[in-house]
Amino acid sequence: MSDDISFEDARGELEQIVAKLESGQASLEQAVALWERGEALYRTCVGKLDAAQGRIEELGRRVEENRP
Repeated sequence: MSDDISFEDARGELEQIVAKLESGQASLEQAVALWERGEALYRTCVGKLDAAQGRIEELGRRVEENRP
């Protein structure tokens, strides 16, 4: 999975995959492939969220350090 995909694009594709799987219209092979792609997209989303949380926490620490 490439980190070049934005969080929003990864989430959108993941939502489409969930809808396809929930519809029950995919063959077994398609469902497995969709599931694998979904897992990769999920890992990308979690990684991007974790990175954003880390940046926010760092900014919060900086603000606290610079308060008079």
